[in-house]
Amino acid sequence: MTRSNTVATGSAPAAIGPYSQGSWAGNIFFSAGQIALDPATMEMVGDDVAAQARRVMLNLEKVLEAAELSFSDVAKTTIFLADMADFGTVNEVYAGFFEPPYPARSTVAARELPKGARVEIEVVARGR
Repeated sequence: MTRSNTVATGSAPAAIGPYSQGSWAGNIFFSAGQIALDPATMEMVGDDVAAQARRVMLNLEKVLEAAELSFSDVAKTTIFLADMADFGTVNEVYAGFFEPPYPARSTVAARELPKGARVEIEVVARGR
């Protein structure tokens, strides 16, 4: 299969800087970090971290679909939290998008995230 090195879809928020929504390195796909932006309005969705985490996962789902992948192809995720106290809530939302065996994951506290987001998530996936 011939594919572009970068992925772009209008179903997920447009890049807010000089980066791609995702890119391929051989058979490995790397997403950009997604925050809780509504792709239609480019405005943050939800004041609570659960609503933001759901929007982030939906945005990631659309980026993966544009790469002809799904959450079952994800090998590694990184979650960035503005407040580590949100870990449990984000974990519950996140778990609803994956089935065992779960991908490897790191979760880190970030002093600040773009646009005041409370959560940002990026994925690394295996190509088919």
